Amino acid sequence: MEDGADPDAEIKTAPSSVSSPVPGTLNTELKKLLFFKVYRRRWFVLSVLCLLNCSNATLWLTFAPVADQSAKFLGASLEQINWLSLVYMVVAIPLSFGTTWMLDTLGLRTTLILGAWLNMAGALVRFLAAFAKKGPYLYLLVMSGQSLGALAQPLIIFTPTKMAALWFPEHQRAIANTMASMSNPLGILVASISSPLIAETPERIPDLLLVYAVPACIICVLATMGMRSSSPPTPPSASAESSGSEPFFKGIKLLLTNRAYLVLLLCFGSGIAVFTCFSTLLEQILCVQGYTNTFAGVCGGLFIVFGIVGAALLGVYVDKTKKFIEATKINMSLSALSCIAFSVVALMQQQKVAVAVVCSLFGFFGFSIYPVAMELSVECSYPVGEATSAGLVFVSGQIQSVLYIVLLQALTKRLADSPLSTCGDAVLSWKVPMMVMAGLCAFFTCCFVIFFNTRYRRLEAEERAVYGTRRRDAPTTSESAPSVEA
Repeated sequence: MEDGADPDAEIKTAPSSVSSPVPGTLNTELKKLLFFKVYRRRWFVLSVLCLLNCSNATLWLTFAPVADQSAKFLGASLEQINWLSLVYMVVAIPLSFGTTWMLDTLGLRTTLILGAWLNMAGALVRFLAAFAKKGPYLYLLVMSGQSLGALAQPLIIFTPTKMAALWFPEHQRAIANTMASMSNPLGILVASISSPLIAETPERIPDLLLVYAVPACIICVLATMGMRSSSPPTPPSASAESSGSEPFFKGIKLLLTNRAYLVLLLCFGSGIAVFTCFSTLLEQILCVQGYTNTFAGVCGGLFIVFGIVGAALLGVYVDKTKKFIEATKINMSLSALSCIAFSVVALMQQQKVAVAVVCSLFGFFGFSIYPVAMELSVECSYPVGEATSAGLVFVSGQIQSVLYIVLLQALTKRLADSPLSTCGDAVLSWKVPMMVMAGLCAFFTCCFVIFFNTRYRRLEAEERAVYGTRRRDAPTTSESAPSVEA
């Protein structure tokens, strides 16, 4: 490390995907490569985002695993309890465009700190509302807290791609994006396990709200005190220098005229919708065949756990190989096959092992696509801001999720007799909706495999920046090869 360098600087990097220059120009090229640094601080930024994403997910799903207890404590119906979770989806769609503008215009630091404060405020309002006098206003106060958490969600969930681009070198971007993105389903898993264990009775709901409020407060302090800047002192890659350089509305126009991006927007948005339907309707689908709520919870847990494992493995692979397109197409195809298999075995009785295995495979292949597809959305749309390109894909998924859930519920038929059912009074046949869901998943997967193709625009820009022209501020004296971590 040269004299006077930032002590937080870790290594000096260059894109690993480009080939080495010819031996005669090695020293000249190394001078250019030494311009880029990465900083240890990036791991703190990543950790704050992961914790914040996880906390927001636990707030989102606090009441769903203990719906009966929550309904009794709040004096509300089960339908009203469901709206405590659905408010996140409703709020996310209109706010998404403002969030993408904020990330690409005001910066990562402002967006994350605002998200952390909204997340903490929502958690505290819910907790304090639990001590209010029971009555119609109790539910409204808790809903107010949920709404504040819902306002924070887009500010948090759109951030991983932007954070990875600004703070991490190109050979670590995919795994950083994966870690930040998968912290959201990890939070869902934590809530699914913790809520039933803590709130065994309606009287324990305040304890549950306190358990989720404490981490939200700690994370808010970490974000506010620790996030000193939106980006490091010097860029970790060539593309980070121009991250978000296109004006917001010009970026939207470029995306709407980008054929490859539109294919990804529609097809991967459909994939997000299928996964939302699966998570939302899993218990209702399995109870018809006599499977208990506990077993449905186990299947949901396997779905998330194997999804996180798959995402981690695929993130490491893509970071090393840069095969974004191949990885996404293969995993989408295997995910579609898993969806078809689930639509068959979920309609069978006494097939717990088969159902659990299929749910695990569905999560392993399907969840792993999300962070890689978000990186791919940036690669095919560069130089449009990362938050804009990735955010619109998420919006597409949210819109299609609402449409799919409404469609699948409309296709159900009430069964006159189902002796094994554990569903209660309302027993519905999910045979037709399951086949429709599998058909939609297969159709959009085929469209993506056939029609999607793109250049890696961001990687190409980095290669040109490093090897195409000499930087004006490149050192003029010979230096040694890039060092490992200082």
